[in-house]
Amino acid sequence: MARYDVIVVGAGPAGSTTAYRLARAGARVCLVDRARFPRDKPCGGGLTLRAVRELPFSVEPVIEDRVHTLELGLRYGRRWSRRAEEPLVLMTQRRRLDAFLAGRAAGAGAEFRDGAKVTVADPAGAVMIEGERLEADVVVGADGANGVTARAVGLPAHEHGVALEGNVGYAHVSRERFGGRAVVELGAVPGGYAWVFPKGDHVNVGVGGWQSEGPRLRERLRELCAAFEIDEADVRDLRGHRLPMRGASRRPSEGRVLLVGDAAGLVDPLSGDGMYEAFVSGRLAAEATLDLLHGRADDLRPYAERFEAAFAPLESVSWRAKLAFERFPGLAYRLATTNLSWRLFQAVVRGDRNASDTHGLRGAPLRVLQALGA
Repeated sequence: MARYDVIVVGAGPAGSTTAYRLARAGARVCLVDRARFPRDKPCGGGLTLRAVRELPFSVEPVIEDRVHTLELGLRYGRRWSRRAEEPLVLMTQRRRLDAFLAGRAAGAGAEFRDGAKVTVADPAGAVMIEGERLEADVVVGADGANGVTARAVGLPAHEHGVALEGNVGYAHVSRERFGGRAVVELGAVPGGYAWVFPKGDHVNVGVGGWQSEGPRLRERLRELCAAFEIDEADVRDLRGHRLPMRGASRRPSEGRVLLVGDAAGLVDPLSGDGMYEAFVSGRLAAEATLDLLHGRADDLRPYAERFEAAFAPLESVSWRAKLAFERFPGLAYRLATTNLSWRLFQAVVRGDRNASDTHGLRGAPLRVLQALGA
């Protein structure tokens, strides 16, 4: 029976960055994933600059495009766009990003086992991998929205959104039209939006919304393709996925097990993005784990406290803004396309805490959206 300081279940962005931080600090870490790497995952593949700032290393080797321009549409009618001087979002593919992050964790000293399916996770700090028992002082659950870790320790079930996405090569769409540009179509899908995001040799097209929209997502995607004159037959790698939204106020740990990223239900309700939350929760998890390992804490309860402090306020703002777009799409669109909103958006995605102060003048549109959502 092998024993480690920490076993991290799941080698996505949250799991691999947690493993990297722990291994760099000298912990004996086993990073486990059921898939063979490299492998792909459904995801828009956007990294905001505030998310990148949370990483302890550069992801430049896997960046395929840089988004300077945001284009907003309302139900494929009204259009608005603005170009920023500096990049807003860095575009990658999960196949490349996740392999890169897992490689960094392994390079820092973590033992990486891919193609290893975890069948049981015990709150006492043990996992079973196809009959083999591994033990650790801490188990980090990073196995996503549908993983076994949260279910195995009896943590509450997620609420979910749903999304459907695919890729269209630049042989079939205009690089000049979509390169360096994030297109977001509001009001096109209840509880969400439609999008076109640029990558290295293709664009990613998708639709996402409330879980109840699942049976209609193919039709929503068909509407998106028609609006941008994309032949639906040219959309490849089509896949659907669920977006976990369990809530930042619910406990993310039990015994010696703690959850990060999608496994903890950390997806922004408004944008559907989970990268920033993955990296922040990974950092908080590593800090709490090291405190326990080095005797600075008796248990993992400090993680739950830091988790709620970090994510609950952001979640509350996002939920209210999301409901404002749902209930008053025209008015919310007008607010979102003001100069104040554009400046606030740039500040938020870049992680500029001073400029994104929602109590100041720039936060006025957001406060109005929150009031509408309430």
